[in-house]
Amino acid sequence: MGLLGYAVLAILSVPMVLAAVGNFQAQASVRGPTSGIKLLNDGLCASFVTNQGYKCDEHEVTTKDGFTLSLQRIPEGRKNVSNGGAKRPPVLIQHGVMVGGMSWVLNPPDENLPMSLADSGYDVWIANARGTIYSQRHKFLRPAEPAFWDWTFDDMVINDVPAMFDYVYNQTGQKIHYVGHSLGTLVALLSLAERNEVVLNRMKSAALLCPIAYLSHITTEIANIAAKTFIAEMTAMSGTSEFDPNRISVVSAIKAICDTHRIKCDDLMTAISGSNCCLNSTVVNVFLAHLQPTATKNLIHLSQVIRFGEVTKFNYEMPDLNIKNYGSLFPPRYDLTKIPSDIPLFLSYGGKDALSDITDVLMLLDILKSHDLDKFSVQFIKDYAHADYVIGYNAKEVVYDYVIAFFRKHQ
Repeated sequence: MGLLGYAVLAILSVPMVLAAVGNFQAQASVRGPTSGIKLLNDGLCASFVTNQGYKCDEHEVTTKDGFTLSLQRIPEGRKNVSNGGAKRPPVLIQHGVMVGGMSWVLNPPDENLPMSLADSGYDVWIANARGTIYSQRHKFLRPAEPAFWDWTFDDMVINDVPAMFDYVYNQTGQKIHYVGHSLGTLVALLSLAERNEVVLNRMKSAALLCPIAYLSHITTEIANIAAKTFIAEMTAMSGTSEFDPNRISVVSAIKAICDTHRIKCDDLMTAISGSNCCLNSTVVNVFLAHLQPTATKNLIHLSQVIRFGEVTKFNYEMPDLNIKNYGSLFPPRYDLTKIPSDIPLFLSYGGKDALSDITDVLMLLDILKSHDLDKFSVQFIKDYAHADYVIGYNAKEVVYDYVIAFFRKHQ
């Protein structure tokens, strides 16, 4: 998940901030979908990509449940290096929660993932999850309506991931390499575990950066305070509207939590995501200036993964609602042992990551121990934390070059 996602969970756990959220939600019906955040009307391509000398096309895909998702395509690198007459292999890149596709392209071209892939001969597609500013349209609903935000990562698994794979496949005629960070890894793992035919038939390989499947050992105190303390109000808020960090002072609220619980939060980036080794302060400021909305219900679902120690479908925590939705008292568990063993997987995790903790990653690796050895690669980076994987100034040499080599091996 995005590095501030857990911080938001903390905010939800503080009564005085819950009141602020309630006031915010009451205002949702009278404001537009993008007030409180600078909407870049020219689109992500014009704002972040073409000015770097790359071709970039805006695309849209509609999910089965009516959401319009924005995709940006970088079809070639700046030098347009010949690929020997062969089509460029497509790569789909999915971000974490509380951030958007733009987070991948904040660093200079020779440091960010999409442009490095494009320069290496790939046809790059950048995804923007439902609810982010470039994916705030629906066939029938408006962002000002609570129903627009009635979803969790369950819905991304069922609708968004297959819709994007199907669209990119139809546009390119080729199977797709996938890169996910944090929540982007979770939705991929769950799609594979659910044996979604569209994803299985269209995925060439997957690179999972800061893989999220288990979250019981996160070392972020702020998140643990929120997720491991049962808050009745959180359940009451289930399915009710948007959580937009640009409408509430997230940093101020986190600082209040830190003071209350005597947590050292002088450096909030470190307090939330771990001790990142390799961030440029200017890029961090831009990153923080472009935080993205998500569904409150989605954040509650993520807190359940922390609290219950396993990944299940959304738990309404009320027997009648679980029975209504699932036909049982408890929600179905995602069975990660059903991930096909012949899908090429590259996993990379960091020794300083407070969110994708080593112990939790090792639990996932144990689940994947029967994976085909020639299609399975694991990278451990001792000094890396959560944000280094997306905006680290040396991520190309440390991570991305290995991702590219893995894709070439499994082309």
